[in-house]
Amino acid sequence: MRYAGPQAERVKAILFDCDGTLVDSERLGNEVLVEHAAEHGVSVTVGEAMALFRGGKMADCVAALEVRAGRALPPSFVGELRRRTAVAFRERLRPMEGALALVSALSIPFCVASSGPREKIELSLSVTGLLPFFSGRIFSSYEVGTWKPDPGLFLHAAGALGARPSECVVVEDSLPGIAAGLAAGMTVVALQPERSDERIPDGVRVVRSLTELHGVLGAPAASPARPG
Repeated sequence: MRYAGPQAERVKAILFDCDGTLVDSERLGNEVLVEHAAEHGVSVTVGEAMALFRGGKMADCVAALEVRAGRALPPSFVGELRRRTAVAFRERLRPMEGALALVSALSIPFCVASSGPREKIELSLSVTGLLPFFSGRIFSSYEVGTWKPDPGLFLHAAGALGARPSECVVVEDSLPGIAAGLAAGMTVVALQPERSDERIPDGVRVVRSLTELHGVLGAPAASPARPG
């Protein structure tokens, strides 16, 4: 197993975030959020939403919208948002470039560890063709009870895969996820398809595409294949 870093010979598990890492959902999901918020009199742009809410907990996102609105949003807000998001995902969600080829080529244990609810994770992976590769290896903050940047979700996932934190590589796109991986004592790779966030800590490797991870993670470049 190869990794471009001091822990090269000890990588035994790979922990992937889902939104914005395996599936191209960040802009799509925030477009739905912005439209839904506008119907409730809350003005926020897609760019603002992505900057404020990327990798965040839904309850914190709603709280921020309520501060902006100066009032509480209705109890039905989150349920309706999730319903609309699911419709948009079924119609338009795509995998991140290189995701299928990467996971089909990996030879060591890997999983998804996401702050989203299981239903959303499974829908995202299903419509993008990724779900079969993660059977029995999906970990949700809603089930574990900790949200990024707390390291608890990643530590739980590592334990389930039988790996020590120092033997894990985390692949993330958001600052809370990157912080969680570092707090867990894991090696972190930041996926930044566009401009790299200047707040990414030193020592975190930045890649523009998942295709760059074949060499980093010891997976040969390959065409997407069906899981065995």
